[in-house]
Amino acid sequence: MSSGLRLSIISHVAAIAVGAVAATAYLTVYAASAQSLAAYVSAICTKSFGSAPGAEAPYLAENVSAMTKMMIDMGIRPSGDVDTDFVAMMVPHHQGAIEMAQSELRYGRNEPLRRMAQEIIVTQPQEITAMRLSLGQPLPPSAPSPDQIPPAATNNSKYDSAAHLVREP
Repeated sequence: MSSGLRLSIISHVAAIAVGAVAATAYLTVYAASAQSLAAYVSAICTKSFGSAPGAEAPYLAENVSAMTKMMIDMGIRPSGDVDTDFVAMMVPHHQGAIEMAQSELRYGRNEPLRRMAQEIIVTQPQEITAMRLSLGQPLPPSAPSPDQIPPAATNNSKYDSAAHLVREP
C-alpha cells in the first residue's frame, strides 16, 4: 500500500474518531435536558432558514416548532422492548409529519404537494393507530380533524388554475 493512501486512510480514521468523541461529549453534556435538544434543533433550523424571504417566516416558524417537538418526543428512555421503543419513537415522528403537512396546507400553493399533505394527514394517524393496536396499547380519545385552511394568497397564476372552476350558484 502506498504511503499516500496509508496517510489518507489514517487521516480519515482520525477524523471519524474525533467526530465520534465530539458527538459523545456533546450528547453526554446536553442530551440530558430536553430544553437543550429543543434549543439545538431550533438553532439548526434558524441558521438554515435565516436566508429565507420574510413572507415565508410563518411557515418556517411552524415547521421549526413541529420538528423541535418531534425530536424531543422521539428522545425516549429505552424500555428493553424493541417493538415498544419503535412505536414510542414513530408516533411523534408521524405526528411531526402531520403538523408539517398542515403547514403545507396553510401556506403551500402547489396542488400536487397539497394533495400529498392531505394524504399524510389521513394516513399517518391510521399508521399510529395500527402501531399502537399491534402492541395492545390504548388509543387516544378521538379528536376532530383540523379544518383545512386555504393556501396563502399568491400572485403566481400557475398555482391558481383551479380558481376559475369555482362558480357561484
